[in-house]
Amino acid sequence: MCKSVRVLASMLLLMVMSNALSYSVAAQQVPQQLQPPTNEQPVLQLHAKGEQIYTCKSGGAQYSWVLKAPDAQLFDKDGKLFGKHFAGPSWEANDGSRVTGKVAATAPSPSPDSIPWLLVNIVAHAGTGVLTPVTTVQRLNTKGGQAPSSGCDASHARQETRAPYSADYRFFAPR
Repeated sequence: MCKSVRVLASMLLLMVMSNALSYSVAAQQVPQQLQPPTNEQPVLQLHAKGEQIYTCKSGGAQYSWVLKAPDAQLFDKDGKLFGKHFAGPSWEANDGSRVTGKVAATAPSPSPDSIPWLLVNIVAHAGTGVLTPVTTVQRLNTKGGQAPSSGCDASHARQETRAPYSADYRFFAPR
């Protein structure tokens, strides 16, 4: 019995340490082009779960799925609903503060069939609250969200499709 407890305790410790290591390794693997300015510091990290909405559009003789908007819920580190992520791209906290950004840089996701990682510069603020000081956002650790590789043609013009995704968003503000 005592040996079983020691083995179980050792396994739990190993799992905790490997989780901690994977988080620090993941943080070190953020591509250089997605690094925020050196005079900024992280102020918030949220997890998004939702969908990327695509519309079938024609570009001359060809049709393709074009991103219309994200539609996701944002959760804090404790899993509590924090706010939402939607077209703009925009992020809105439950306290009414909102930021809207413009993509500054992209990098392919290490996860196959997933939307790219992003660096977004904030171009507009609304309301007052937790997002008020934010100037830069990173989208990392994406899973899913890619547009379908087929199904967009003249007979599907203007139709929408939704691709489930999740991602982590890190918010930065001046030091």
